[in-house]
Amino acid sequence: MSLAPLLEAAPAIPLHAFAAMAAFVLGLVQFSAPKGTLPHRSIGWIWVVLMLVVAASSFWIHQIRLIGPFSPIHLLSIFTLVVLPLAVWRAHTHRVADHRRMMTFIFAGALVVAGLFTLMPGRVMHRVIFGA
Repeated sequence: MSLAPLLEAAPAIPLHAFAAMAAFVLGLVQFSAPKGTLPHRSIGWIWVVLMLVVAASSFWIHQIRLIGPFSPIHLLSIFTLVVLPLAVWRAHTHRVADHRRMMTFIFAGALVVAGLFTLMPGRVMHRVIFGA
């Protein structure tokens, strides 16, 4: 394992990857910690900002070009940018079940599923984890 391929990549890639890794860890904390508390809300806002960075930075990553410079994975970024503010609004309006479901979908889709795609051969994170 070496961070060299990540650190040598275009600037959007390490920004995207480090924000995603931090969001993944904070997401796990959020799932396991008590809900509705000040720490949950504070960590939640940090997670929201990280997910905005993850989603926005993805539009500058064009390693898989299937539709012009974009790939179907970019649909997850659009999904995240649309659903994330709705999920925050659901929490604000005390629609907790909707908030929980939306945040879980974002975590699963934008971090877990998309993260697994980064481990495909030829991708930067594949080289980071498994070498050249």
